[in-house]
Amino acid sequence: MKYLKIILLSLLIVSCAPIRVNYDFDKSTDFSKYKTYNYYADMKTGLSDLDTKRFLDALDTKMKAKGFSLAEKPDFFIDIKSSEFQSAQRNTVGVGLGGGGRNVGGGVSIGIPVGQAGVNRQITIDFVDENGKGLFWQAVSESSYTPNASPENREARLNAIIDKVLVNYPPKQ
Repeated sequence: MKYLKIILLSLLIVSCAPIRVNYDFDKSTDFSKYKTYNYYADMKTGLSDLDTKRFLDALDTKMKAKGFSLAEKPDFFIDIKSSEFQSAQRNTVGVGLGGGGRNVGGGVSIGIPVGQAGVNRQITIDFVDENGKGLFWQAVSESSYTPNASPENREARLNAIIDKVLVNYPPKQ
């Protein structure tokens, strides 16, 4: 029962923050010829070692569900890069002037930042065919990131990112 509560809480937290994903791909690619994949050996993900393992496990699970398999001599390689950045705080200053009848009025409005700027993480996933095609598919996700999140919340967030990234792979042409 405790495990179920943790999962539900994790899903609630994950569902509150949007995950934005942009895709790009080579229109001339025949995606049906790709069945096996592997990761670059020298891949620098920019994630912690534990988050990298969580991310790759989630990616492997989703790729397997889509009919792909991990291979020593793959049809394509996957490269993952990420970076963290602070989102801009929303500060505003407004000046207004108005009137009605014989009265004239004015006002100044200043937005004061409350709290801290949020931390976001951008993760780029590249699918690369080294036998001629080169980069043929790319997804860039951007979502909020909580550096001190529990391992369960981190895993749930990374799973949600993978689900959102691979929902449109292979693309419909």
